[in-house]
Amino acid sequence: MRNEYSADRGLTESELAADWHTQFGRWFGEAVAAGLPEPNAMVVGTADAAGRPSARTVLLKGYDPEGFVFFTNYDSRKGVEAAVNPYASLVFPWFPMQRQVVVAGPVERVDRAATQEYFASRPRGSQLGAWASTQSRVIGDRVALDDAYRSAAERFADVEPIPAPPHWGGLRVRPESVEFWQGRASRLHDRLRFRLVGPGEWAVERLAP
Repeated sequence: MRNEYSADRGLTESELAADWHTQFGRWFGEAVAAGLPEPNAMVVGTADAAGRPSARTVLLKGYDPEGFVFFTNYDSRKGVEAAVNPYASLVFPWFPMQRQVVVAGPVERVDRAATQEYFASRPRGSQLGAWASTQSRVIGDRVALDDAYRSAAERFADVEPIPAPPHWGGLRVRPESVEFWQGRASRLHDRLRFRLVGPGEWAVERLAP
């Protein structure tokens, strides 16, 4: 695909922002402006206590210099793995722009106030779904899920706002590395990585493609 983000356009050290979150904001804003579907979609990789990996796509709900935040059921597979092996990787696959951002770092829960604030902003149906779904658990059939949803709707029929379930909340990935990958011709891609080398200190490195 040849456009303003074609293989003729690279990423040089002189163009890179002074810090990873400014650079991410720049690229994320360009992904939004380009009309990419779900530009905040990211692949989240976690691993269990034995190191067996799993991955899935979730939506980024916020980022700042402290890291990247998404929300989930803490009893889900990713929630459990993030608790027993608190390290994760994120990949933002902006294919039409021949770009990706790869993040790795430790995972922590956000405070409960932040969870409640975000949960209150969700559509009521999504709020009820969070109460109804035992995410990642085996269920008998679709009827069981629909019944659980109806039960949640009855339980909270006169409740406003619906509180966040105690087993549901935010996770923050605090980056130790953030790689910005720009596709180039002949597979000679540009890969520039911010790597944490000390408290508040980052090194910028170019990686071979």
